[in-house]
Amino acid sequence: MIVRTVMRRFRMQVWAMFKAFPLYRHFGRGAVLVATAACGFAATSGVAQGPSLAMLDRLESGLWEVRARDEADTVQICIDNGRKLIQIRHQRETCRRFIVDDTPGLVTVHYTCPANGYGHTRVRFENARLAHLETQGIDNGLPFNFVAEARRIGACR
Repeated sequence: MIVRTVMRRFRMQVWAMFKAFPLYRHFGRGAVLVATAACGFAATSGVAQGPSLAMLDRLESGLWEVRARDEADTVQICIDNGRKLIQIRHQRETCRRFIVDDTPGLVTVHYTCPANGYGHTRVRFENARLAHLETQGIDNGLPFNFVAEARRIGACR
């Protein structure tokens, strides 16, 4: 009984607040609801844009060599922007990305590729021609984990 009374009073206070709102007096209850929804949409649309990964745009385009620190293997890739370094093990895949950290010197991204695994990559900016990568995840059902140095070695062939 007490809860019902408290809820009734709360609804009456909220309704009194809406009635005092100038739009209600001129246009009615529908206008207040539309205005509230529009304000809510405008407030959340700015948040939904998220970080921009601007640090990766500072890396030069061209032919890059990715050399794992603990292995002798190297991979050469031609990149037009630094975002290609995020998905070293899933290069040809369309993956959904979630930006974990986006600072001027460090980017951390978690990505998921439908039916082919996922990855978690950290790219540390050294200069426009050098970056350090740490990446781990699952590719074709097998785990991977490596630390590498990515260095621009020239123009794409």
